[in-house]
Amino acid sequence: MEFLEVIRKRKTTNGPFLDKPVSKEHQHLLMEAASRAPSHFNSQPWRFILIEDRNKREKIAEIGGRTMQQLIADGRFFERYRPYFRFSEKEMAERRDGILIDQLPVPLRPFTRQVMSPSALKLLRALRVPQILGEDNRRLVAGSPLLLAALLDKQEYRPGELSGFYSVLGLGMAIENIWLTTVELGMGIQFVSTPMEIPEAWEEIKRLLEVPEHLELMAIYRLGYLPPDNPRPRIDWKSDQRKRISQFVFRETCATPESNT
Repeated sequence: MEFLEVIRKRKTTNGPFLDKPVSKEHQHLLMEAASRAPSHFNSQPWRFILIEDRNKREKIAEIGGRTMQQLIADGRFFERYRPYFRFSEKEMAERRDGILIDQLPVPLRPFTRQVMSPSALKLLRALRVPQILGEDNRRLVAGSPLLLAALLDKQEYRPGELSGFYSVLGLGMAIENIWLTTVELGMGIQFVSTPMEIPEAWEEIKRLLEVPEHLELMAIYRLGYLPPDNPRPRIDWKSDQRKRISQFVFRETCATPESNT
C-alpha cells in the first residue's frame, strides 16, 4: 500500500474484531514500527505490554465496561465530551471536527441536543443506556484478541520538565507508527479510555499488569484483524471529516490563514 494511502485510510475501529489471534510476526512488526519513532536523544522511553491472556483481557474488559457505565450514568461522559458531538451532516461539514453521532436507538434521537440535561439523563438511565453501553464496551474489549499497554520509563518521563513533554511526544509518535501499521496488516485499533477517567480503576489495571514503580502506565489499546463486513455498535459515530487547510494552517504569522488552494 502506498504510504499516503495508508495515512488516509487510518481510522479508529469502533466495532468487533475477528475471533482470530494476532500472529507473533504481526505483533513484532507493530513493535518494530513503534521502535522506529523519533525520540529525544534517541532515549526511546516507551515500553509496551502485549496482552493475550484471556483472563487478563476479560478483567480489563470488565473494568472498561464498568467505568463506561459509571461515566454515562452520572453524566460525566456527556459533560466532558459534549463539545465534540455533532448531530447532523450539515454541522459536521461546517465544523469539520468532532464526531458525527449518526446511529442512535430511536427513543434517544429527540434528546441528542439535550444529552446533559437532567431529563435526558433520567431517560438514559430509565432505558438502561449506561448498562447497555457498558456491556457493549466490555464485550468489545473482551473479544479483542490483543490488548496493548503503553508505558513510559520514569527516568525520562518527568512531568513538569521538558523531558516529560519529550517523552509524551515520543510515545505519541510511536503509537501513530503502530496505528498506521495496522492499516497495512488488515487490522484495527481502538483506545480503551474509560478506565483512565476513574483513578481507582486505573490503579486496578496497573496492579493487574504488575507495573513497577519505575514505569508509568499511559494508555491501553485493543487490536485485532478486521472482519470483511464490520458491524456497527448500537450507538456509533463517524469522524472522517478533517479541517480545511485554512482552518488550521497559517502563513508566516498567526495573522494570515493559509489559502485552501
